[in-house]
Amino acid sequence: MADLDLNLLVALHALLSERSVTAAARKLKLSTSAMSRQLSRLREAMGDPVLVPAGRAMVPTPRAEAVASQVRALNAEIRSVLQPAATADIRTLKRIFTLRANEAFVIIHGARLTAAAAEVAPDVKLCFAPKPDKDIRALRDGTVDLDIGVISGDGAELRAQTLYHDAFVGITRTDHPLLAQEITPKRFAAYGHVVTSRCGQFSGPVDAALSTLGLSRNVQVVVPSFPALLAIVATSDLIGQVPQSFCEAGNTAAVMTFPLPVPTPQITVSQIWHPRMDADAGHRWLRGAIFSVFQKKSPGLATGAL
Repeated sequence: MADLDLNLLVALHALLSERSVTAAARKLKLSTSAMSRQLSRLREAMGDPVLVPAGRAMVPTPRAEAVASQVRALNAEIRSVLQPAATADIRTLKRIFTLRANEAFVIIHGARLTAAAAEVAPDVKLCFAPKPDKDIRALRDGTVDLDIGVISGDGAELRAQTLYHDAFVGITRTDHPLLAQEITPKRFAAYGHVVTSRCGQFSGPVDAALSTLGLSRNVQVVVPSFPALLAIVATSDLIGQVPQSFCEAGNTAAVMTFPLPVPTPQITVSQIWHPRMDADAGHRWLRGAIFSVFQKKSPGLATGAL
């Protein structure tokens, strides 16, 4: 095995994860030509094309698909062996943790989480990354240390811990005519609405609840974040919905909130990680520090149990 090059295993993991020579090169900080040479070497070593063109994309061969989970596990094991062990003294830990969360969470809780981490480990840095979707690959490959939000249906392999429970409330500008009388489902549905959705959906739990009453609303605008929704509601006749915690963080000076006239499901916000990080001392400390922040209950928030 004198000619065995473990860099090929790293290259194979990147190629199978990205399914693109260009994207894999970017991930490994290589030139596209260098990544192409790695793919050629992989094809020769495995006696298989590994990735083949399919229109403008590339798809793995059956052989590549068969070994994908094994390649992912081997890469994780190799990295855990070769990287320095986390120090037992968290006070001297020097590390950057990447947390993926939506903009509203960072606005509401970012300062508290940063302060809690700095109090114990001043050399630890938190990097809040945007959350365009719930793709779990970033947790699998270690690009993201923690995902904070609502657990998706495809996260069966992941670990999760409830941080708090939340609920949606209605929101309008301060002099909106809806507020002049009792807010019934019918009056609520009669106005135009703005909703938040990362994937551009115009309907959600509110619409399902209204439909049981034979009502529907006119959703005129979809925005990607709660701060964007707040800005629109404050200067228009549109009605929106935001988490109660977002209002309690002091973000609603120009608007009024009210209980929704129809029932909607409770929101469970969790911190989510890949099981390969269970035993990592630094990661374990970070999870505990974040959970402790939410043990100190904010008004209107119910903290989750371990």
